[in-house]
Amino acid sequence: MTPTKNPPRPGGPTGAGAGRGPRGGRGPRPSGAAARVRRRLSGSAAGLAALVIAVVWTVPTAGLLISSFRPAEQIRTTGWWTFLSSPDVTLDNYRDVLFGSANDGRLASHLVNSFVITLPSTVFVLGVAALAAYALAWIDFRGRDWLFLGIFALQIVPLQMSLVPMLRFFSQGVAVGGVQVLPAWELTGAMAFTNVWVAHAVFGLPLGVFLLHNFISQLPRSLFEAARVDGAGHGRIFLRIVLPLITPALVSLGIFQFLWVWNDLLVALIFTGGDTATAPLTVRLAELAGTRGEAWHRLTAGAFVSMVVPLTVFFLLQRYFVRGLLAGSVKG
Repeated sequence: MTPTKNPPRPGGPTGAGAGRGPRGGRGPRPSGAAARVRRRLSGSAAGLAALVIAVVWTVPTAGLLISSFRPAEQIRTTGWWTFLSSPDVTLDNYRDVLFGSANDGRLASHLVNSFVITLPSTVFVLGVAALAAYALAWIDFRGRDWLFLGIFALQIVPLQMSLVPMLRFFSQGVAVGGVQVLPAWELTGAMAFTNVWVAHAVFGLPLGVFLLHNFISQLPRSLFEAARVDGAGHGRIFLRIVLPLITPALVSLGIFQFLWVWNDLLVALIFTGGDTATAPLTVRLAELAGTRGEAWHRLTAGAFVSMVVPLTVFFLLQRYFVRGLLAGSVKG
């Protein structure tokens, strides 16, 4: 008796690719606008365009790097591409901007000031934003939604609009009806860094709270219910459950905040008052070329001195940064 083959199920796929799912090989090609855009962006033309953009973006940076190692006279008279035919390498530019006289640069002390400004500003934003985001996501209190809406709306306010009120607050305090409610906050010396810390923290908190709130609110409710059944309060839940889970998001926010504060010029220029003892690296770099641009060759070395720290931070924390960006994008 000849065995009969099972007939194909009605409506089922037939052929070489029948029965194959997403992990089994070829399947039905996705359709729709998103699929068409994805296919166009993954083609050879898109790859060639990306390569051209990368080269165009990188060439000026490469020219700046080469110029930072060329003698000052050659920088003034010839283009950086002449280095390829007649290379002449010197470290005088870096020596001048780091350890030279006050007129040459002396960026070493300002580099320390940048660390003193950036690290506390970043840590303060991470700590306060994480606590506020947890409270807004998992603690039920009156006006919580309106408070979150107000924090979100603060991101729309241009930073420049709040500089003058905040500067008046630091210099004059707050008076209501002729009564001084808060004293003036005029700090000098080493305490002058406090003005910059507070300014950067205030400007960075709205976005920090918004980003961490979206991450924390997606955590499974069952984790919090199980912790409450075991008698854990909000403090223990935050320290033992929430913090380990939001580490990638904290690192991503920390990288963003670190880069923003490190590269900031406007806030540092206003709230340090132009004091060279507390001015960060960006303020000194803005003055490095001279009043008429006669010493712009120093900027080639100074620019790369300022870039070393952000690049190091990013590459050291890159894997956490990518995890923080992808976290919450896929469920299941």
